[in-house]
Amino acid sequence: MQDLNDMLYFAEVAEAGSFTAAAQHLGIPKSRLSRRVAELESRLGVRLLHRTTRKLSLTDVGEIYLRHCESMREAAQAAAQAVELVQTEPRGTVRVACPVTLAQATLGPIMARFLSRYPQVKVDMRVSNRPVDVVEEGFDVALRVRATSDDSGSLVVKILGPSGAYLVASPALLARHGQPKTPHDLAGVDSVAMSTVDGKSTLELQGPAGATFTLVHTPRYVADDLLTLKFAVLQGAGMGLLPDYMCRDELADGRLVMVLPGWAPQPGVFHAVYPTRRGMVPAVRRFLDFLGEYARSEGNPLAAERRSLT
Repeated sequence: MQDLNDMLYFAEVAEAGSFTAAAQHLGIPKSRLSRRVAELESRLGVRLLHRTTRKLSLTDVGEIYLRHCESMREAAQAAAQAVELVQTEPRGTVRVACPVTLAQATLGPIMARFLSRYPQVKVDMRVSNRPVDVVEEGFDVALRVRATSDDSGSLVVKILGPSGAYLVASPALLARHGQPKTPHDLAGVDSVAMSTVDGKSTLELQGPAGATFTLVHTPRYVADDLLTLKFAVLQGAGMGLLPDYMCRDELADGRLVMVLPGWAPQPGVFHAVYPTRRGMVPAVRRFLDFLGEYARSEGNPLAAERRSLT
């Protein structure tokens, strides 16, 4: 294992262009610096620098080695910065973008707890279902529930947990139509949906033993807001697909029931995206840690969601 300090010394010499300037920057004797770089070359078995009386220049292999030394130095600096940030009391404003139903049903009930834990932190949350450009619009974090997190591009992704959804209805609706026994029976049940194409809505369901079924239905009621659809489902207007965190209480007390137990869409992924780990301020880091802690804990919608999907 080579001495990482020697890699740092070499990078400083290469960038300064002389042993004298590098020694002054590092605060060590020039003779010591020269000896350490020479010992590094000896261990590697290659010449990294061309030395003349007038200047220093990199050899071809020296240029390659320098890139790795610079990466090592940047990683070490980032590690030190990360420790320093952890030790600093979080303060400042965290700008968050969050979908509407996630904010209403999941984040809304817990944000006061986060603010109480970190009294120097403020949260500016923009609640909207429109796609946001995290970098261009200046958000620190964007929360998403999607089928996959693979479409996040160059953003850093923190997976917080699965997000399930269920096909539910009021007991009164199923009393009128009868309880479906198979996926084909769903076609005879009134429905609601967030959108349609030519009056039709499509729902991909997964069932026991890996079975799949594509339900194409004509909803009686279309609204592009899940809370609005939930009211309609509760009042018996039709069966509808709702996220677990929006209907678990109603399922528990019987106001809603599963239309076809064992059949549900593939779970989505609840995740946070943010521009970079490097230089992340303590307030943002604490916010992400808080969400991860909440998602792992027992007795909350996300944890219950994971248990229900296993």
